[in-house]
Amino acid sequence: MREPPTQQSSTTSVVRMAATVSIPEVLRSLGADPEQVLAEIGYDVAIFQDPEYRISYAVRNRIIQHCATRANCPHFGLLLGRHNGLHTFGLVGLLVKHAADVEAAVRSFVRYRPVHVQGATVNLAVESNTATLTWHVDDPGMDALDHIGDATLATFCNVMHELCGSDWRPAEVRFAHRTPLDAGPYRRFFRVPLRFDAETYALT
Repeated sequence: MREPPTQQSSTTSVVRMAATVSIPEVLRSLGADPEQVLAEIGYDVAIFQDPEYRISYAVRNRIIQHCATRANCPHFGLLLGRHNGLHTFGLVGLLVKHAADVEAAVRSFVRYRPVHVQGATVNLAVESNTATLTWHVDDPGMDALDHIGDATLATFCNVMHELCGSDWRPAEVRFAHRTPLDAGPYRRFFRVPLRFDAETYALT
């Protein structure tokens, strides 16, 4: 079994494995054998055991796309993101968790997120009493962008729950992909108004 390539130069986009360590668990929940599914593209399930392992952003996306296709699950990314939270971000997560207040926590999350992942950008826009977190990938031609976008928004939501309490809800969640045939999983997770076919992925 081959291992995914790690960073070879300062221009290579990489991500810590922490955000995807739950892939085997999600595959099992969908009735798929993670060892078999990953072996089909030449990877060993053992690579998901170390959250600090760094993997190429593009390779990570190809793995997720293959898993979603094999499991026949159009909301695979959403299921993946449900497992993520501040713990996913290692030392950055600890910094965010112990910030002085929520605004400082969110600004630290945005500022230091590149320590966890390169290849995508998160921005915070504050206007009046509304704050919006947006996400976009640096290379729009990569695989699995819908799944990664869904996973990112679910992760954002979990982070905000940890900072503000389980009763916190966003005002709106926006997706830069078309409305899924079954939006039920999205409605049940976010429980707020959802807007598909948006310009970008965002949590308001």
